[in-house]
Amino acid sequence: MARAGLTVDRIVAAAAELADEAGFEKVSLSALARRFGVKDASLYSHVRNLNDLRTRLALHAGGELIDRIAAAVAGRAGRDALAAFAGAYRSYALEHPGRYAATQIRVDQSLVADSPALRRTAEITYGMLRAYGLSEPDLTDAVRLLRSTFHGYCALESTGGFGAPRDVEASWDKTVEALHIALSQWPREARGAH
Repeated sequence: MARAGLTVDRIVAAAAELADEAGFEKVSLSALARRFGVKDASLYSHVRNLNDLRTRLALHAGGELIDRIAAAVAGRAGRDALAAFAGAYRSYALEHPGRYAATQIRVDQSLVADSPALRRTAEITYGMLRAYGLSEPDLTDAVRLLRSTFHGYCALESTGGFGAPRDVEASWDKTVEALHIALSQWPREARGAH
């Protein structure tokens, strides 16, 4: 029977598939209920509401993304780790556009603290950046630079926003190289400065 076996994990997995097929903004409890052949109310015993579902999807997708990044950067440091990190990030964003969009939503900080995937994301990202000799507050600034660069590039690439005849892959490689140079020559903030 189609109704049997509904679990939070199955619902989130179906939401991830729907996000990639139709777009993150199209993920709804009604759409998932139709997918499972049940009434909307059947899902409420597993998720509280749409925000809960989208938060769970964001954490699920974030876990997938960091698993891919962790595998790519394992045993690497410096520019090699940065290139592996960047490549894994970009491939996930392009292969799973709906899931990737879910990773960009703002998640309640109390949920972040309890998320092993998000803690692992911080550990891997900050670990890679420490190889550049960075410490706080420069680490946070560098993370923001990487995230905004990777996200912006992926967002433009996925919508066909790069119209110049220059090869997109060659531009990506230059972008990663420029980030490596920026991280290597980071303007460190003096201790105690704001």
